[in-house]
Amino acid sequence: MSRGVLALVSALVALVAGLWLGGHPKDLPGPVRDVFVQEDRALRAELIDSIEDNYYKPVHEDRLDDASLKGIVESLGDPYSHYLTPKEAHQFSEEVSGHFEGVGMNVEQDKRGLKVLRVFDGSPAEAAHIRRGDFILGVNGRSIAGVNSDVATSRIKGPAGTTVELRVYTPGDDGDRTVKVKRERIEVPVARGRLVERDGHRIGVAELIGFSDGAHALLSRQIKRLRGRGAEAIVLDLRGNGGGLLLEAVAVSSLFIEDGEIVSVRGRHRPGRTHDAEGDAILPKDVPMVTLVDGGSASASEIVTGALRDRGRATVVGTYTFGKGLVQEVEHLSNGGVLDLTVANYYLPDGETISSKGIKPQVRAVDNPDTDRDEALPVALDTLVGKLR
Repeated sequence: MSRGVLALVSALVALVAGLWLGGHPKDLPGPVRDVFVQEDRALRAELIDSIEDNYYKPVHEDRLDDASLKGIVESLGDPYSHYLTPKEAHQFSEEVSGHFEGVGMNVEQDKRGLKVLRVFDGSPAEAAHIRRGDFILGVNGRSIAGVNSDVATSRIKGPAGTTVELRVYTPGDDGDRTVKVKRERIEVPVARGRLVERDGHRIGVAELIGFSDGAHALLSRQIKRLRGRGAEAIVLDLRGNGGGLLLEAVAVSSLFIEDGEIVSVRGRHRPGRTHDAEGDAILPKDVPMVTLVDGGSASASEIVTGALRDRGRATVVGTYTFGKGLVQEVEHLSNGGVLDLTVANYYLPDGETISSKGIKPQVRAVDNPDTDRDEALPVALDTLVGKLR
């Protein structure tokens, strides 16, 4: 082969390799990869500078930076992965702390905005006649259709004493309405318990609102109080519970399961890890249980529901759960923002992962949000009475 031909072949190989590696910078050697990354950052800075210098209206650089970071994460097409600005990150931290400043309601994401799952007693939302089953369509004149639920709720929250304007739609009404609600500091009633008489039996109903830090201890207190009052069986009500901390889900499950697997976590870049019961369960195995769920029961709620079902500890009553079996990892960024990224799947003790369809109830029970009655709870109570006979 002549030197000229050899040089031409070498040049073509180099060109092809360069084009391929340019599109796959992660496969480049470290120093070379750094050059590509620097060029990418320079291009991003060039784009932002051009917008700031030439756009016909003033633009804040921070807003452009936030939009750029959000766009990168949104390109994954994952509804559970997102970037939170420093302000939104502060609101996110309140979600798992058990208290926040807002209007006092639990919501879930809906294509129209936010669906109201629960309104806390004595809250500003209750005073504004917002009720379960309503939809929040807009906040302060801005539509929240398609907006991530964490971002949408952060717009509703704010300092106590300030006012937020909500556009609310109640199914069956001719149109929506706009209400002004004064924010307050809300202490979330994480766990509540009550004793119910059913066919001569005393049944404890323990309601868990979320899986914030310390939720298992609050639920344990309610269970022990109910047992002390003579509860022969327990309904664990997880309806409208959108989840929270993984370790709290394990701790809650451990209140009823003495030993063995609760849930395992496996991901592409995460070594498999199994979370077992922590021991010292507070409820004897011969005390019947029902887990009451609905479409608002998600994530940590589904872990507990699946663990109690698979370990033969409780019967699942209600409707299909939400269907979120994904593990989120929260990384705090240098600018004060947060990357909330899906990194793995949850697997229940029997090996099933929680699919987008959710967990199927073993006994179906549907509550009608348009009535003041609770049509699902009596089914749960009757299921336990059948076990007590």
